Amino acid sequence: MSGEEHSNSSNSGYYFDNTSTRVQSRAFFSRPVFVMLMVVMVTLVVVIVLGNALVIFAFKVDKSLRRQCNYYFLNLAISDFLVGAFCIPVYIPYTLTGRWTLGRGMCKLWLVMDYLLCSASAFNIVLISYDRFLSVTRAVSYRAKQSMTHRALIKMVAVWVLAFVLYGPAIIVWELVVGRSRVPKDECFADFYYSWYFLLSASMLEFFSPFISVAFFNLSIYLSIRRRRLRCRTTPLHLHMSEPASAQGESLPLSQTWGTKLAVRGSIHSQSSSPSLGKMDSSTSRTLHPNRLSRDKKIAKSLAVIVCVFAICWAPYTLLMIIRAACKGRCIPHHWYEVTFWLLWLNSAINPFLYPLCHSSFRRAFGKILCPKRYASPSSSGMRSAP
Repeated sequence: MSGEEHSNSSNSGYYFDNTSTRVQSRAFFSRPVFVMLMVVMVTLVVVIVLGNALVIFAFKVDKSLRRQCNYYFLNLAISDFLVGAFCIPVYIPYTLTGRWTLGRGMCKLWLVMDYLLCSASAFNIVLISYDRFLSVTRAVSYRAKQSMTHRALIKMVAVWVLAFVLYGPAIIVWELVVGRSRVPKDECFADFYYSWYFLLSASMLEFFSPFISVAFFNLSIYLSIRRRRLRCRTTPLHLHMSEPASAQGESLPLSQTWGTKLAVRGSIHSQSSSPSLGKMDSSTSRTLHPNRLSRDKKIAKSLAVIVCVFAICWAPYTLLMIIRAACKGRCIPHHWYEVTFWLLWLNSAINPFLYPLCHSSFRRAFGKILCPKRYASPSSSGMRSAP
């Protein structure tokens, strides 16, 4: 028993020595560096809060966004908004001064919220990717369930529950299980900070599993689109050869029509009224319709962007945390850990900008909020266009 107490005291001494060194390494900033860091941090907070607030407000302004698939973007925006509204502002004084002055209770709350929100953000990205995967691979059943918003709400709640279970209980009860907290009074970090086995297990659920899942969904979407494009290249030629001469003479050849539909989106209306296209069965017209292919391509591109941003922002932090815990903080300078920590929060600032770039529905909703004069009501626009 005495040996165990000696071991614990030694570990505790190591923790205090290590953290005091960490405080000294980051507490002394020259005035220009201090001001520059303050400006960068405050700017990041403003971008995160305003960007995600815009996404949340878009759901109130544009009712067309209130579909099952877009609720997952709302869930992601809520988690990212809280990161900028609570987590970062509380952490800024701690970063600049190197001392935690808000007490142990506030420290626990901040840790729970920070780990919860970051994990929820990662899980929401997985949920968005899975939803897009279903929209491409199971389009018929997916469209039939779009009005069932209760399904989306259940999944959204499940994301938050899973995100809390991953780190929340460990943050709250770790010191009770160990017997005491090894965190100094003027510091704030989780007691499992140097427990590499716990961090490795949690990272498998927080980063590696989500990243593999999102990559799988994105790859499946790409392969599905590729198979569909190959079918569309062969089907028009077959239909053109089997089409009666009279039907072929009434319109452009199907192969030319298909090429025109891919090149010029504005010709869809005129081609949909073609007699030869009207003779196709419903399944063939769905296969040949370019809107479906164009929509799926946009889905794949938007997912690829989200996956790349997710990997760039999360991978350095996750890998560095595991390495740092395994070597007890001796092999990784603390400033590198800080860089990856802020890079992780940067993901919350980037996410709102992915929506208008990759989704026309969000771009239209943002336009209604930021430029309301350009989006007149249908009645007023009809009055202006009347002779």
